[in-house]
Amino acid sequence: MMTQSPPPLLAYPFRPFFLLTGVYAAVSIVAWLGFLYGGWPLPLGGHAVYWHAHEMLFGFIAAAIAGFLLTAMTNWTGAPPLKGGGLLALLLLWLAGRVAMWLTGYLPSALVAVVDISFLLAVALYAGTVLRRYGNRRNYLLVAVLLLFAVANTLMHLQFMGWAMSAVLGQTLAFNLITLLMVIIAGRITPAFTANWLRMQGQDPAQVHRSERLDRWVLIVTALMIPADLIIAYAWVGGLVALAAALVNGVRLWQWSGWLSRREPLLWILHLGYLWLVVALVLKGLTPFLNWPASIWLHAMGVGAAGVLILGVMTRVAVGHTGRALHLVRWGVLIYLAVNIAAGLRLLAATDLLDYQLGLSLSGGAWSLAFLLFVVLYWPILSRPRADGRPG
Repeated sequence: MMTQSPPPLLAYPFRPFFLLTGVYAAVSIVAWLGFLYGGWPLPLGGHAVYWHAHEMLFGFIAAAIAGFLLTAMTNWTGAPPLKGGGLLALLLLWLAGRVAMWLTGYLPSALVAVVDISFLLAVALYAGTVLRRYGNRRNYLLVAVLLLFAVANTLMHLQFMGWAMSAVLGQTLAFNLITLLMVIIAGRITPAFTANWLRMQGQDPAQVHRSERLDRWVLIVTALMIPADLIIAYAWVGGLVALAAALVNGVRLWQWSGWLSRREPLLWILHLGYLWLVVALVLKGLTPFLNWPASIWLHAMGVGAAGVLILGVMTRVAVGHTGRALHLVRWGVLIYLAVNIAAGLRLLAATDLLDYQLGLSLSGGAWSLAFLLFVVLYWPILSRPRADGRPG
């Protein structure tokens, strides 16, 4: 008996989650700016600033993580993708968390926490089950990161519920975990994609250098930021570890020879996103010594590194996993331009080199433009069957 195939949007996790990532990134920032400067009455409860940080971390970035991880797992394991009703259920769980967070002023805070945290736990449980079933122990670390990400989410909710002053701790832990994820994932795909592209161009792929020893040190030092940031009484410890992480990640990026990919936007955007990560680590490391506000490195990491890498990965996966040629779509470079402008303007505003309200508004506009452009340009690709006629 033949089973009916799901519609294209529910055929693979990256399809709906990438579109939701784009929509939510744009809408949430427009609403946030409207709340700050336009007098929009959003029912955010008594923790408006932390609400904004939470939704960027556990709404926007969590959707991007789910879309990538649940798709990549099929390549790592050979397992069939989550699709159809199961994928729809996970999507609805993410949407339920967003609705709950937007109604935090009306709903019981404990209910909001349970609904919101459930999404990350569900993704971790599913990913862990698939990896165990197919014997893919190498990627158990990603499941552990997801579980710790849920812990970070819980810490923020504890403050929303009035049980503890733990929102800053949760936010810092989340940023460190996201940094670790970017180091792991970008560290795998960026040099591999660059070397493959050079080979196809008739150039020597050995120009892209990878060192297993350096990769181990990058992972170790980046992960050490998590316990280092717990030593709140000695912030300089976390600063020194962040500077060490910037150094090893910077050397790693240099060895990838990203300048060789300057003719291929789908590649240079990944190198540029990783450069933002290095810059953010430098800013984080200098913060306790120069008494800078944390917002400087947080936005360099969130808007710069995460924003650029997420768009870089989504624009590549969207064509690569739908049977299309690995080329950026027409006008797609505007996506990359807008998100980098958004990151630059946000840093100028955070450092008072640009009027704060003006900088924030211009940065938010460029950010929303980047993600709306992604949705508009990639909707026809993500919502239609594969170009090569294969399932998925």
